[in-house]
Amino acid sequence: MQQRPPGPKPHFLIGNMPLASRDPLAVITRWAREYGDIFYYRAGWIHVYFINRPDLVEFVLLRNHANLFKDRVIQNSRWFFGDGLLTSEGEEWKRQRRLTQPAFHRERLGSYAGIMVDYTDEMLSGWRDGAIIDVHQELMNLALRIVVRTLFGVEAEETNKISRALNTMMRHSAGVRLLLPAFARRLPLPGMADVRRAVKDLRDTVSRIINVRRARSEQDSEDLLSLLVAARDEDGSALSVTEVRDQVLTFLLAGHETTALALSWTLYLLSQNPEAENKLHQEVATLLGHRAPNSADVGLLIYTDFVIKESMRLYPPAWSLARQAAKSFEVEGYSIPADANVVMSQWILQRDPRFFRDPVTFNPDRWVEEACQKLPRFAYFPFGGGPRQCIGAGFAMMESVLLLATIAQRFKLRLVEHHPVVPVPGFTLRPKYGIRMTVNQR
Repeated sequence: MQQRPPGPKPHFLIGNMPLASRDPLAVITRWAREYGDIFYYRAGWIHVYFINRPDLVEFVLLRNHANLFKDRVIQNSRWFFGDGLLTSEGEEWKRQRRLTQPAFHRERLGSYAGIMVDYTDEMLSGWRDGAIIDVHQELMNLALRIVVRTLFGVEAEETNKISRALNTMMRHSAGVRLLLPAFARRLPLPGMADVRRAVKDLRDTVSRIINVRRARSEQDSEDLLSLLVAARDEDGSALSVTEVRDQVLTFLLAGHETTALALSWTLYLLSQNPEAENKLHQEVATLLGHRAPNSADVGLLIYTDFVIKESMRLYPPAWSLARQAAKSFEVEGYSIPADANVVMSQWILQRDPRFFRDPVTFNPDRWVEEACQKLPRFAYFPFGGGPRQCIGAGFAMMESVLLLATIAQRFKLRLVEHHPVVPVPGFTLRPKYGIRMTVNQR
């Protein structure tokens, strides 16, 4: 058995720090192509084993999942996300999953569609023909309003405050900062005081939302917060006040960040691919005409769904995921030691020419081809996989289809000339300079 797979030559003391490079995505892509299905590098004190083949990802996320837990990046984020579904482990995670799952049942999701479309119409009413907007910021604000309303049942006047706090936290959680341990929040690092202030603002705001919702008298509300407060486990136990807050924090981030990013990248890609854009507009016009879409339309907007899938293939909001080994194990003849990080990247696999013809080409039509219908299970996994696959995947896809269809009914968007679009890998894949686009009314 070989001890370690091949990998890049380490630098003295620090090893290799791809996240600290100017273009982390280019670095890891080059390593994957050069070193193959599994490669090794040391990032400071962390031993990293990078997995680049679908069946190996399946082994890690499904068959060997009990031997792996969330990596150091997620563990280090507990200081601002608490112990919700994102960060919890073992039996505690299973308990939380049981208690939150009912909020995401298919029949419940349909009741959210009207709110999603109404809020999108409100956003679009402020767009003016010829105006220049930052599509990313517009969609972040929209998705945040939707998640606060649909999942917590309140109109939050403080969504701007939540948005600012989350933006600050995400902006300072990119690059090598992802590897910093929790105690680093007390160090006099650039921007860390802003992060501490943002965490406090976010927690205070979430606590107010919870208190407002608890004070309401409706007994039959079906929003997530009501379900969390009322939920009882098999032994009759309920979530504590702190546990409810931590779940709310988790869903605030996961419930708006990834959807807003998926749509931001989608609108950018459509602006660069007019043929696909025209097909999208034809489908929307044929199926909807001038009426608003509803939940029953989601399954009929097939090309719209393909557009979003293709966008998430090329620009996955969750660009990688990682696990930490509890005990050593073997894969492909290599020994992966306890405490090592095992990393899998949607960015790498979803652009792999072994699985996708013309992999960097935006082609929604590829999803009707037999090759894509018979993809290996983890050649495409934008929502992760295994027992810890994203609980809100159905919510996110329904929201993305409805929002894109509503926007496409009324507008085309064009990237502002010379505006740089640079994906930055942090917790999520954000555009470094936003996505500035010109609004064109249809």
